Amino acid sequence: MRNSACLLCDTVQLTPGEELLVLNSAAEPFVALAAQRSGTGTITLAEDNVATMRELMSKGLPILRQRAFHEYILRAPASTMDVAVMNLIYQPSKVWLMHGLQVALYALREGGKLYVVGAKDRGILSMAKRMQDYFGNVETVAISKGHRVLCSVKAVETASEIRKQASQEDALRVFADSQLDEGTRLLLETMEVRVTDEALDIGCGAGFIGLHIARQASQGQVTMVDASLAAVAVAQHAIEQSGLINVRVLASDGAQAVLAQRFDLVATNPPFHQGGLQTTAIAERFIREAAQVLRANGRFYLVANRFLKYEPTLWACFKQVEEVGGNTRYKVLRSLFPVEEMEEPC
Repeated sequence: MRNSACLLCDTVQLTPGEELLVLNSAAEPFVALAAQRSGTGTITLAEDNVATMRELMSKGLPILRQRAFHEYILRAPASTMDVAVMNLIYQPSKVWLMHGLQVALYALREGGKLYVVGAKDRGILSMAKRMQDYFGNVETVAISKGHRVLCSVKAVETASEIRKQASQEDALRVFADSQLDEGTRLLLETMEVRVTDEALDIGCGAGFIGLHIARQASQGQVTMVDASLAAVAVAQHAIEQSGLINVRVLASDGAQAVLAQRFDLVATNPPFHQGGLQTTAIAERFIREAAQVLRANGRFYLVANRFLKYEPTLWACFKQVEEVGGNTRYKVLRSLFPVEEMEEPC
């Protein structure tokens, strides 16, 4: 059955030498296809996820260039792109969609085209109204199996106005999930932190968990990691605002950036959606990596929705697993004694 990925591949035709901008959609199969086509100009990834960027760059496609999605307007030149593409499934919220439209308006030359692909249940019909508002025009150029491709043409040069209105503070707002959620609050209330802990926060988001640990572990050191460049920027800003000097944040695909280190305490509130679909794979990977980097007498805390069954993976990686906090919606799980000190992932 044809899906949105195939639909975009069949619809967007690049002429030789055209500059393509990919709006936080580097995992979109069209990108690799475009990179393999002879005569394609440079492809710029305005991407948030370092793991997705790394995976695509590892394929050895020489025409790829990287930019952080949340700060493209602040760092990249204006009016240089011929075509921009965005897949709705990779955008976490409405804020990201609106930012993508702003980036497209800034980056496209006059006459440049923005293609947006998505399904009805992902908001493609609402997106058509937003594209009409931003560009003054929108056309449906393909429909298949509940998916469609929309196209807008940049008719008027607006880049200078967009650049004037842009700021670092606005860029950081792209990361919308910056409020303390209920699950994280329960984790902070339950987690035991020792004053000398060397700690790791995997998938740190805005940094609530890591900063809480840093305040408690005043004689220790905290490392926060996240695959989202916007999350890393928000967390770095929070560190600077806090005045704490015993905490740092790194862009990292899971714990990959710190696998050589060992920690007394590892904590996470892992995401369970990827590409618009529910998944346990991210958390399960975090569990395996936590077991790998944890010292033999260390503690691993994970908070999750109660319906998510992470216990089998925890028991495969740790000798002791228990629920130490929670409520009817969330559970806080503590795991001790990583299996064989986990030199390799379980």
